[in-house]
Amino acid sequence: MTTTYAALLRGINVGGNKKLPMAELRALLEGLGHGDVRTYLQSGQAVFTSGHGDEESLAAEIARAVEERFGFPVDVVVRDHAYLKAVADNCPFPAAELEAKQLHVTYYSQSVAEDRFAEFDRSAFLPEEFRLGDRALYLYVPEGLGRSRLAVELARPRLNKGLIATTRNWNTVLKLVELTGG
Repeated sequence: MTTTYAALLRGINVGGNKKLPMAELRALLEGLGHGDVRTYLQSGQAVFTSGHGDEESLAAEIARAVEERFGFPVDVVVRDHAYLKAVADNCPFPAAELEAKQLHVTYYSQSVAEDRFAEFDRSAFLPEEFRLGDRALYLYVPEGLGRSRLAVELARPRLNKGLIATTRNWNTVLKLVELTGG
């Protein structure tokens, strides 16, 4: 039995020196034995089918292969269609009423407890807000991510210690649900 997954590569082709052509990423995933490989945009999203492994082992396999092939480390989060759909379906913000640039999801490599943010003064960032979900953080930023003070604070290493965290805008969240849906 095969499952359809999305691999989310953190920090690819968004500046800096982590350049990874999507055609080469597709070839790498196919070389690992995955099927029906497709990429979305240039910023590190790939969809594939696999009959072996789980999300964590697949993420580790892809991260190792990218480093071996391209010479730089990359953090990878792998999630299946059911998870991606649940994240979209359980959005605590009125997604249909917002522009895609106003709503983002940070996918985490593991569950994140509310107490990680206990010392965080959420009221200082209003109207920007965030809410936690299943291995995800929903971020509402009315002026967009590029102007968000809250997003900068949430990206601080002390809040993400021990985690892989990678953020996608709402359009990408929905597209990944669609692409993994078969």
